[in-house]
Amino acid sequence: MKIEQHVTQKIWRDALVSILLYLAPIALMFVTFHLTDHKPWTISNGLPFKVPAFIEGVFQNLSSWGLPVIILAIGVVEFAAGLYETKWTKNERILDIVCFVIPKIIIPPVVAYYSLQLLPQWLPGAKNSFSWVPFWWAFAIIAVADDLTQYWYHRLHHQVPWLWRFHRTHHSAPYMGMAMAGRQNVIYTIFFSQTYLTVALTYMGLGYAALFVKVVKSLIVTGAHSSIPWDKPFYLIKWLNPIGWVLERFISTPATHYAHHADTTDDGVGHYKGNFGNMFFLWDIIFGTGIITRRYPSSFGIKHYKEEEWYAQFLWPIFKSKKEGSELSADGPMVGDQVPVKQIQIEPLLETKAAS
Repeated sequence: MKIEQHVTQKIWRDALVSILLYLAPIALMFVTFHLTDHKPWTISNGLPFKVPAFIEGVFQNLSSWGLPVIILAIGVVEFAAGLYETKWTKNERILDIVCFVIPKIIIPPVVAYYSLQLLPQWLPGAKNSFSWVPFWWAFAIIAVADDLTQYWYHRLHHQVPWLWRFHRTHHSAPYMGMAMAGRQNVIYTIFFSQTYLTVALTYMGLGYAALFVKVVKSLIVTGAHSSIPWDKPFYLIKWLNPIGWVLERFISTPATHYAHHADTTDDGVGHYKGNFGNMFFLWDIIFGTGIITRRYPSSFGIKHYKEEEWYAQFLWPIFKSKKEGSELSADGPMVGDQVPVKQIQIEPLLETKAAS
């Protein structure tokens, strides 16, 4: 199955625009330096700005153990409220738990090896070379670099057919919530491109800002996956509407991200072929891949989901599913909602025979 030509053209056009977006915070920073005659690289090699110690401590704790605790706490609330109903079967439970625990064991060693062994060899003179960058500019550079890269990683797994099965696991869940927030195929997780980019920028001296970006992004992404629609008051309460208007165009919210996980687009709410933003929904606004409805889909997941074995969803293509016709089976289709070529060829013959 080939990618459609108009999709390819749009990808290339948007990729060129993305180069400008990557460069934007850097260019704005130097324009500001020029206008203010500020040259921070000549001052010292130390951090030009540090947040108050108690705030720094909060973010450090959130980055280490705080975020998993928040996810578990919200998950307990969701479960107690019966938000998973009868959809959290044994197979789904095992898959969600494995995807929550195993990546935390696998990814850190991989990233540690990349940063400690490879970066000094690849970029021997670059260590802490940008430590002079002021905190807020470093925050902007990391936020754009990290999230725009993930936007593209995510978008390509939806728009390039052969990549879809590596991301499919995240969309197979017939529910939203903390249980499925980290639900991913292990290969998709290992090759998170933004992880390695952020590690490289950290190596070059932007690590202090990267800590804060990581926490802010994690909180936004966690909130967008939660089954608790925290954004609803911004649509229902009139004086909050202007804030809601800005919010839903800037960051991912339950309404916009639920749409991405809907199992249909027929209701005018679901938009699983768009709304790719992770922290920033702004990318979807810029590239025209998003829709905003301020409504929530009634059902989630994949229409042709066969509840494949948890190990096949987590470890495909190392392990294949035994479910016949599944995208994850040995002879399954690349994209399950497409009509197989053989069927397209056979149907006209059947119609001809029926007519005769």
